[in-house]
Amino acid sequence: MSALANHAFTKMNGIGNVIVVVDMRRAPAVITSTDARAVAQPGGVPFDQLMALYPPRMAGTDSFVRIFNSDGSEAGACGNGMRCIASLLTAETGKDTLAFETQAGRLDCWKADGGLFTVDMGKPRFAWNEIPLAEEFRDTRAIELQVGPIDKPILHSPSVVSMGNPHAIFWVDDVEAYDLKKIGSLLERHPIFPERANISLAAVKTPDHIVIRTWERGAGLTKACGSAACAVVVAAARLKKAGRKVRVTLPGGDLTIEWRASDDHVLMTGPVTFEYEGRFDPALFAATANA
Repeated sequence: MSALANHAFTKMNGIGNVIVVVDMRRAPAVITSTDARAVAQPGGVPFDQLMALYPPRMAGTDSFVRIFNSDGSEAGACGNGMRCIASLLTAETGKDTLAFETQAGRLDCWKADGGLFTVDMGKPRFAWNEIPLAEEFRDTRAIELQVGPIDKPILHSPSVVSMGNPHAIFWVDDVEAYDLKKIGSLLERHPIFPERANISLAAVKTPDHIVIRTWERGAGLTKACGSAACAVVVAAARLKKAGRKVRVTLPGGDLTIEWRASDDHVLMTGPVTFEYEGRFDPALFAATANA
């Protein structure tokens, strides 16, 4: 039987990015991709990301975190999810600042004013083999990739960047003017992205305000993708389309993103919403146990 059968969970969201948190610190057990897919099914507890907390492995951190997308794949980082677990652990520990280890490295989180939380998402990466891309591009501010006819593409020349996961950003006037579900599902698995990619449409309204929509790798259309918001601001700043501190509007709400000049770290600040607590129905995992 799955380690998650009858296990407690907390349902939360970060501006609409649906997060399920499971605490494995007291009785660590392996969660499989099959387990994650079972939870995400319509009769389970559907999520964009499942955040699994484990005992710390790295000195100076409060927990090691595994992050699952709804298709069972693992993600290196999830800014909205990190804010959610920071909210839970600050309430538990009384600490205002926490540190977590993820596949993307160490991420520090802390309480901000107004009940908000900030995540230090670390430094962005721009080299083609760090994003990664399947072939070399010396300038990743715009790469050769397009959607539609060669002589009249619908979208073209995206910026690419890694925020612990790969992102491709197409610059548009209106983020609602495109079928992102169709475009995102095709481009996520384009051969240029060997680890797949998050696909965003971004409209720069002013130097300090950008509107985005994102097709999230492994999760599909989502109301909010925090790492995409970070990637968009960094890419916009590199192209001099925007400044280093920007309000990013996503379908689920707003985040404040700052690409800090002093150390190149990207800070994400936003709200957290608690929904409910429960336990996973063992029946969710029965089919996989009997397979």
